[in-house]
Amino acid sequence: MINNANAEKHSLEEIVEGLDDTFIASHNKQLYHAVIDRIEKALIERVLERTYGNKYRTARILGINRNTLHSKIKKLGIHSAQWKI
Repeated sequence: MINNANAEKHSLEEIVEGLDDTFIASHNKQLYHAVIDRIEKALIERVLERTYGNKYRTARILGINRNTLHSKIKKLGIHSAQWKI
């Protein structure tokens, strides 16, 4: 039986392996930042969803400063109010 950490690692590896040549070629010299920004945005949005838009809890879960989270939300164009109840 595969534990959760191994399953998550396997899934992330599959995502990277699934990057097609077109995507790679279209991000010439910017591939790393393109992938990191997409993953970071999805991760932050998922945690914001789980915390009902609570930025303090989201920052704690992610292990980053609340100001850093705020900067990333702005940079990545995340609309955090959509998860508030």
